[in-house]
Amino acid sequence: MLQAPLRLGLTGGIGSGKSTVAALLALQGAAVIDADAISRATTAAGGAAIAPIRQQFGADFVASDGAMDRDRMRQKVFEDPRAKARLEAIIHPLVGLEVAAQAMAQAGARCIVFDIPLLVESGHWRKKLQRVLVVDCSAQTQISRVQARNGLAPEQVQKIMAAQASRNRRLAAADLVLCNEGMSLAELATLVKRVAGQFGL
Repeated sequence: MLQAPLRLGLTGGIGSGKSTVAALLALQGAAVIDADAISRATTAAGGAAIAPIRQQFGADFVASDGAMDRDRMRQKVFEDPRAKARLEAIIHPLVGLEVAAQAMAQAGARCIVFDIPLLVESGHWRKKLQRVLVVDCSAQTQISRVQARNGLAPEQVQKIMAAQASRNRRLAAADLVLCNEGMSLAELATLVKRVAGQFGL
């Protein structure tokens, strides 16, 4: 009889290197389910969230290419917390269904990594996971990385960070913390390889 895979939650603030750690865990044999990629797919052209977004928010929130107008929606959500709740009520159930389907398809894996940016904020994910790995770094490192990657101003990055769970709240939710600060990709890969053994990899 096959042993059920370990269900590992992976999270971290913007710019922490969470996606890099997910890719490194995949190299160690983990099956990775990217909740953020699934969420983006629901709001892409032809995605399952587009029709309800048009119905709830109006045609102005769907761009000419048929995808959600992300800039317009981001502005709306920052200005109106109720809009954020309405958007999440559309997207989160769709993401949950697809995550569950992908997890079923990986039933033979030793470890399934659920890469969930808002794991701590969601409230419902923790009870579905056996372990939680948090990728951590300083706020200044987050800002520097996102500036270099996305070209955003520091104030914009800080605004995004303020909308996420605090660093202390993420750390409090962790079973294991991986500090991704001041190291090369090769050093990070070595560290991930070392901790992967704790997750059956």
